Amino acid sequence: MPAFYVPDGPDRFLSQPSTAGPWGPEAQHGGPPAALLARAVERVGRDSDRVVGRLTMELLGPVPVGPVRVSSRVVRPGRSVELVEAVLHDEERGRPCAQAAAWLFPGHQDGPAADDVPLPHRPADGRPHDRPVAWSGGYLDAVEWRWIRGAVEEPGPGLVWMRPRVDLVEGEPMSQVQRLMACANSASGVSAALDPASWGFLNTELTVHVLRPPVGEWICLDAATTLGSGSVGVAVSSVYDERGLVGRSSQALLVVRR
Repeated sequence: MPAFYVPDGPDRFLSQPSTAGPWGPEAQHGGPPAALLARAVERVGRDSDRVVGRLTMELLGPVPVGPVRVSSRVVRPGRSVELVEAVLHDEERGRPCAQAAAWLFPGHQDGPAADDVPLPHRPADGRPHDRPVAWSGGYLDAVEWRWIRGAVEEPGPGLVWMRPRVDLVEGEPMSQVQRLMACANSASGVSAALDPASWGFLNTELTVHVLRPPVGEWICLDAATTLGSGSVGVAVSSVYDERGLVGRSSQALLVVRR
């Protein structure tokens, strides 16, 4: 299976079918774009010894499974913290389709002792689960899933270990934060509160607060979705690696009948 993206110039990429989301083969799942924007954020930072403390991605429209281009800039330089912006452009339509703002923090300072309490289970304890018949493959098939609790077709909170089977960009290793962003956008599916055959629940944004870069290949989402009485829902998750808690995520959902 190829990488999510194949380079086609310094800042241009050809999106592969593995980026496609569950609603159809023409639009990307939010995970790969979030990871690609994180890659741009990491590369534009003034100081390589910085870590992402928070990243928010706004989805401005469908991200096509096609050629895309990434631009980035430092919005607010600083000696302690730095704000960086990255934008993903739909090359065929000539418009931005996603953007991210990220706060970078010092990565070298000694901090307080972290409460790294490992979860009582490991990826090997989980079970695979077939994706819903109503959902397309692409990204869902490009990720290995090990369910500890719940499933997409079992409404309610879910807890799953996951790891991408492919690289983000062909020919280069995926960074720790890129891997985290590639997975965190799945919280709304992990904790689906409605039947995906009858309802769509698309996130308009993703916010991830990162306590520390994760270690290892596996990311665990402990996710729950709360529905309003109208078209708004919120999916939140605690994000773990095999050492312990690494961050928390939230997504605003557009809930519509299919």
